[in-house]
Amino acid sequence: MSAGHRTEGEETRFLAFLSPSTYKARKKWDGLRGLPSLRVPFGLTVGAGLLTLLSLWSPSGPRADVSLTPLVAELAPSLSLPVSMNERVDRWMERYLNDQRPAFERYLAREGLYSEMIKEALRAKGMPEELFYLAAIESGFSPGATSRVSASGMWQFMGPTAEQFGLQIDEYVDERRDPIRATEAALDYLQALHGRFGSWYLAAAAYNAGPGRVSRALRAHSGDQTGEKELYWEIIELLPRETRAYVPKMLALIVLGQAAEDYGFRVERADPVEFDRVWVPGGTSLRWVAKSLGRPVSKLRELNPHLIRGVTPPNALFPVRIPPGTSPQLVASGGGRWRTVSVDD
Repeated sequence: MSAGHRTEGEETRFLAFLSPSTYKARKKWDGLRGLPSLRVPFGLTVGAGLLTLLSLWSPSGPRADVSLTPLVAELAPSLSLPVSMNERVDRWMERYLNDQRPAFERYLAREGLYSEMIKEALRAKGMPEELFYLAAIESGFSPGATSRVSASGMWQFMGPTAEQFGLQIDEYVDERRDPIRATEAALDYLQALHGRFGSWYLAAAAYNAGPGRVSRALRAHSGDQTGEKELYWEIIELLPRETRAYVPKMLALIVLGQAAEDYGFRVERADPVEFDRVWVPGGTSLRWVAKSLGRPVSKLRELNPHLIRGVTPPNALFPVRIPPGTSPQLVASGGGRWRTVSVDD
């Protein structure tokens, strides 16, 4: 069985969505009753947990219409990535339901642009579909995102890693900003990390912090043992602060994203990005293409964010993405010198 098909354990443990204070009280109560902490049957406590979340909203502020269903336990069979619930995940769920609510709503609105493309690529590789939420954490699904340390694109690649996984970066093209090419490279990278660490949780942590940091944390903790998802929680304090939040964010997004309406989110998701592709001569500007099609140049830049100078590289044919159904018009404008290809070519 390939690395992409390996699961992270048969058992998925669930905890009610408790606030930190309620969580501590529950943990103390479990101890008094002699019950194992963090292993409470989810169905027995979820109602109280969600009522606790409801109490977080101020009566004077906006109040979401939160349903008691679907439960995380009910979602579990539909998830290809096992979800562990604990206080860290609970805390991020609370944040996305409160102070980070606008950010989560932006994720929901933008995920429609690329989510199906990413999920199809994940399915083709036998990887958990829920990993597409990493693009939300990395960039909010924005191909033009750039970090303070010069990571770029929807998957926030640094230059050397991007080139290692086959992305073109030069004065005309930066494929870190190409949603399709960057997704292919990001999934190759994640799959390689999973092959190295044997766990999608550790692979995600290594994607954020770098494999070297995760390997050092594992050596300090367990002599470089790998393969169990629980190891992430065991080494979490040995990881950088940002990485300590990375997997909890991902798991919170998975739960909330799968049942957004049940948690009171009413967001219109963007339509998927669609395009035709035409091979054009080197040095063709997006401004000229836009003029030929009678479209705003901003639309052509949106479809081709990897053409960082707004012009194709010189001295060679290069594919340009254009609005669907417009390729005959552009080919006619080029005097028949160009050709069209399908988006799968």
